[in-house]
Amino acid sequence: MTTADAVADYLIALAHQRGESLNNLKLQKLLYYAQAWHLALHDEPLFPEKFQAWATGPVIPVIYWRFDDFGIRDIELERTPEIPEELEPLLSEVVELYAPFDEYKLASMTYRESPWMTAHRGYDLGDPCDVELDENEMRSYFKHLAEAA
Repeated sequence: MTTADAVADYLIALAHQRGESLNNLKLQKLLYYAQAWHLALHDEPLFPEKFQAWATGPVIPVIYWRFDDFGIRDIELERTPEIPEELEPLLSEVVELYAPFDEYKLASMTYRESPWMTAHRGYDLGDPCDVELDENEMRSYFKHLAEAA
C-alpha cells in the first residue's frame, strides 16, 4: 500500500509527460479511478485515504487542500514522485483511459456510478456532502465492470 500523496504526485508527473493538463478536480477523479480499479483488481486499497462524496464528485479532502492554491489552473509538480514499481502499470492505464477527458466529463461520469450515488443519496447535486464512499461498493462496482468487459 502507498499513500494518496504519492499516487497524486505520480499521476501529475505522468499526465504532464503525456501532455495532459491536470487541475485539482481532474486529479481527484484520477485518484478515484486508480483506487477503484485497484480495489476491483487486487481486492485491497491502493492507499488508506478515503473519498468523500462532494458535489464535484469523489474527493480526498487532504489532497484537495494540498493543491487548493492552484485553483482551476494546471497543477505544477511539487516533488519527484516515488511509487512502488508494481503500481506503475495500473496508474499508467488510469492516465491513458481517463486523462483525455476534462474534469467536468470525469465528474459527470462519477455522478452515474453507484459508489458516489450511494454516498451522496439524500443530497441535491450542489449540496455540500462529506459522506465517505464505501470501498466495498467501489470494489464491487468496478469488479462488475471488469467482468463485463
